[in-house]
Amino acid sequence: MSSNLSKEAQAAKAEASFKRKADQAREGKAAANEYEAAAIATRAKTAKLRELRLAKEAADREAEAANPKPAGKKK
Repeated sequence: MSSNLSKEAQAAKAEASFKRKADQAREGKAAANEYEAAAIATRAKTAKLRELRLAKEAADREAEAANPKPAGKKK
């Protein structure tokens, strides 16, 4: 280490660096957890919307089969 810094200053600098790295690691884990939670929520929402869409499409097909449209006139 540099001889310009006292041992107390060197220790304080090292402690600050250690604390900063620990904080960054903790924040990184929290961010990863938030990202994963958002991804899970998005997948669940997408699955629910897909089920609703498929049910609506099936109901529309059944309604169309029960009430067929008359054929248009050909010229």
